[in-house]
Amino acid sequence: MCAIINIMGSKKIILLPKERKILRDLGENLKLSRLRRKLSSNQLAERAGISRTTIYHIERGSPGVSIGYHLKVLSVLGLSDDLTTIAKDDVLGRKIQDAELTVAKRAPKRND
Repeated sequence: MCAIINIMGSKKIILLPKERKILRDLGENLKLSRLRRKLSSNQLAERAGISRTTIYHIERGSPGVSIGYHLKVLSVLGLSDDLTTIAKDDVLGRKIQDAELTVAKRAPKRND
């Protein structure tokens, strides 16, 4: 069953259960990182320059939160470099790219 989320009254995001779980896991990981640093959600929100409600939505894995807000939270937690590793080693993409490569054939040698 897919979750259909209404964002700002017009756009709908359809997420598969696996995608919802990924967002929830990310939110939980960010919450645990915050707690390990002994930061309250209010402190994190203040340092990130966003509302505590947005922190709540990020930690719950809400799909409507922009990636920019996630980056602000990651930066405050000292984890922003983790974002640069996403899709860095794109194994599937490289396999597809390699499968579509064509080798140019050389013209036959002339025996003049």
